[in-house]
Amino acid sequence: MLKIGVLGTGHLGKIHLKCIGLATTSYQLVGFYDPDPEVAKQVAATFATKAFPDVASLIAAVDVVDIVTPTTTHYALAKQVIEAGKHLFIEKPITHKLDEAKALVELAKKNKVKVQVGHVERFNPALLALGDTPVAPMFIEAHRLAVFNPRGTDVSVVLDLMIHDLDIILSLVDSPVAEVHASGVAVVSETVDIANARIAFENGCIANLTASRISLKQMRKVRFFQKDAYISLDLLDKQAQLIRLYDNQEKVPESGQQFELQTNSGQKTIHMDMPDIEPVNSIKLELETFAESIVNDTRPKVSGEDGYRALALAYQITEAIEESLQKSALN
Repeated sequence: MLKIGVLGTGHLGKIHLKCIGLATTSYQLVGFYDPDPEVAKQVAATFATKAFPDVASLIAAVDVVDIVTPTTTHYALAKQVIEAGKHLFIEKPITHKLDEAKALVELAKKNKVKVQVGHVERFNPALLALGDTPVAPMFIEAHRLAVFNPRGTDVSVVLDLMIHDLDIILSLVDSPVAEVHASGVAVVSETVDIANARIAFENGCIANLTASRISLKQMRKVRFFQKDAYISLDLLDKQAQLIRLYDNQEKVPESGQQFELQTNSGQKTIHMDMPDIEPVNSIKLELETFAESIVNDTRPKVSGEDGYRALALAYQITEAIEESLQKSALN
């Protein structure tokens, strides 16, 4: 069992403490550090665990450090953890700046420690329900809408919300990004609150993403279109729909609904299925999966490199938005 400590006990940090407490076969919670003495006292009592007096003493006492602090603090804290030879789970985005993320990835390789980034949507039950379903999309449409919450507005909606979908898409499209077009507007905060991005990949796949944190309703949907198949995921309501076209020579699954279709190339079958969704505590699962990668010496599900790629694309989109805003200001 791995000894783990948590840095940061804000809203999300408390959730991590709770989930670590549930992951009893993977971790032993040693304690946490929070710079606010009053908060530390309350958290220690609530979770019946130790409040460490400083970052260094917590790092020295554990095998794994879970960083759940503001993004601007990620790099300095993560550097301390990695240089101490401890494994690192770090919330998304991996760092505030791109060069910091690259430095952490290189430092982790040098010190031979595992790093996993908290892109929790990879562990969403709807996405997990796809199982071994072949996913090779040529067009992707994603909508991530949220009602306004002042928490998180220190960064743009691209880094706050859209980055979740960027990570999912990059994990499924096996091709480099060729081109990015984007636009966005700061409506109620000092940073962009609504954004749209069109990403072209070298293999011809196009992804169209919209993210907003000023919507009247919540929505987290991703749709994948590929040859002979359509996949729809509702990441909010935890639902998945798979529609696939089968030739007569192919075996059609017995579950779900099916319809015959006459085409120029002969009769085919349209198969529609909504796979069973297994209830999952996604944060608990991502932490448990990280423990498995450490014990088995395998690649983390969402590696530091994955975190870097998602951040790099997020900044590419952010730059495209800034260019678009500058052009608009000149007109």
